[in-house]
Amino acid sequence: MANAARSAAPKKQNDFQRRMARCYDEMKWLYCELYHGDEAAFAYFTGMLERSWAQRKTALRRQDKRREENPNWYRRQDLLGMMLYTDAFAGTLQGVEEKLPYIRDCGVNYLHLMPLLQSPKGRSDGGYAVSDFRTVEPRLGTMEDLEHLADACRKRGISLCLDFVMNHTSEDHEWARKARAGEPGYRERYFFYDSWDIPREFEKTVPQVFPTTAPGSFTWLEDCHQVVMTNFYPYQWDLNYANPVVFNDMTENLLYLTNRGVDVIRLDAVPYIWKELGTSCRNLPQVHTLVRLMRMACEVVCPGVLLLGEVVMEPAKVAPYFGTPEKPECHMLYNVTTMATTWHTLATGDVSLLRHQMDAVCALPRDFLFLNYLRCHDDIGWGLDYPWLKDRFGMEEVAHKKFLNDWFTGKWPGSDSRGELYNDDPRLGDARLCGTTASLCGVEAADYEGDRDKLERSVACDLMLHAWMLSQSGIPILYSGDEIGQLNDYSYHQDPEKADDSRYIHRGAFRWDLAELRTDGATRQGMQFLPLRKMEKIRAEEPCFSAEAEVSTEDSGSCHVLAVCRRLENRELICLFNFSGEFVQASVDRQGTYRDLMYGVCRDGLETVPLYPHSFAWLLREEP
Repeated sequence: MANAARSAAPKKQNDFQRRMARCYDEMKWLYCELYHGDEAAFAYFTGMLERSWAQRKTALRRQDKRREENPNWYRRQDLLGMMLYTDAFAGTLQGVEEKLPYIRDCGVNYLHLMPLLQSPKGRSDGGYAVSDFRTVEPRLGTMEDLEHLADACRKRGISLCLDFVMNHTSEDHEWARKARAGEPGYRERYFFYDSWDIPREFEKTVPQVFPTTAPGSFTWLEDCHQVVMTNFYPYQWDLNYANPVVFNDMTENLLYLTNRGVDVIRLDAVPYIWKELGTSCRNLPQVHTLVRLMRMACEVVCPGVLLLGEVVMEPAKVAPYFGTPEKPECHMLYNVTTMATTWHTLATGDVSLLRHQMDAVCALPRDFLFLNYLRCHDDIGWGLDYPWLKDRFGMEEVAHKKFLNDWFTGKWPGSDSRGELYNDDPRLGDARLCGTTASLCGVEAADYEGDRDKLERSVACDLMLHAWMLSQSGIPILYSGDEIGQLNDYSYHQDPEKADDSRYIHRGAFRWDLAELRTDGATRQGMQFLPLRKMEKIRAEEPCFSAEAEVSTEDSGSCHVLAVCRRLENRELICLFNFSGEFVQASVDRQGTYRDLMYGVCRDGLETVPLYPHSFAWLLREEP
């Protein structure tokens, strides 16, 4: 009888079954609603998830369990990110692994490797035209090298982030080649048309992504006499996610990368992935269904993995990609509008728009986690709140964009900034901006002129901007080279494959010779690296920088100074940032003793706080 009772006891569920049971009903409902009740496709999807889980190695499963037990592991205030190109930084993936001690010396524990999967030479868009989602670009290494690097990062407490280009494939991808040849089942993975009739209808409502360098959203294929959708570049073919085979196979590709040890998947160009005639093909409701399904797929197979959404739009369109507490989508999103507004503020010296922007961010739920940055691999687009600027200051969008671009390319009187334009469109009076943080702050001009006073002021500007980035809630991300103030690299002009893309001005080879000088405070590199490391350590240790802190802006008494208050229990931190090139006095309505976290100086009250040009202050009050 005892044996019979034991045999009748319910079988213990494994981790996959337990996790699947938790979200199965919602997953099936969303999938079948999106794909018109296609239960065969759904059965394949769930079978693929179980197969992917079975292939996940022991070390990753252990990490999954630890992170399940501590679901807020990625909200720690000591997280510091860095993004880099493998070839520019260290040549190969093995080279990056050899340089991990340097990365840790920078305080970095979140490493974002820019696209490194196989892409055709000369038609890669910087690696965003993937021809094989399971093969590393041979010149960078192998998939085994990537997995070995991920293992090495995990042992050092570094989370590894990788881009997942989900909107399109390269025209060289196996699916695209078979589609071009007319093989059954493959043209349905893309958007193929026999004539321009439907494409022209799409183009009536779909904005162009690159109106100058790649106008239009479709490309004629002469060899097969077909038109194919190409929203980005002609060699990047948009995938048709209305086909469940596409979603199933792309999700499996995503999970293949997580099973190599990738901790964070950056969902590239996610707002574009669902297309519908008569719409802008941006941010459609089906996009959120797909992201929610991907989130659940990861929670079932690899719950230790995070989804980072690349949504380069204003806050109102960004926030929905977090989902809801009951039905979350992305774990993290980029704070792109604040980044663009920061550079506007540096050029104008007026913090009004930045304060307005921060008030909007501070009003969002505290659970929303943003990645904050000054520079990234891409250009700076002037996606500012122009209706607010026009209403408040009478600013016209086209004229203001021209001013910003003139300022940051050094054409405006008094500007020492050195940048270059990207995708300049004289018809629309629009262009975007490229350049390293240091060069945009004037370090390059000061270095070239050999002007020590100007150099100190420009370095102070660079450090003030980094202090501002570190003061925001979320995860701060450095762009590789910014920690040593790397300057623009103009050599791309002599490279035929890069010359037409000015973004390569800030994608130059990492200067290891200059990095060796970083601990010498007498050098420019030391002038930037050492104070930055001090700021990063303060941020990691001071409780007011916790994600739990209450954050608000304050009246600083000056249009040049942004004042941000961070409160946690009995501690209050007032952060002041002088965005002007003049000596100013800030005035914040505060009494009590405040200690400067950078310099240790104490002051009674904040009625009069002197600030040097482009300087900052972190002022802490501790109540007994």
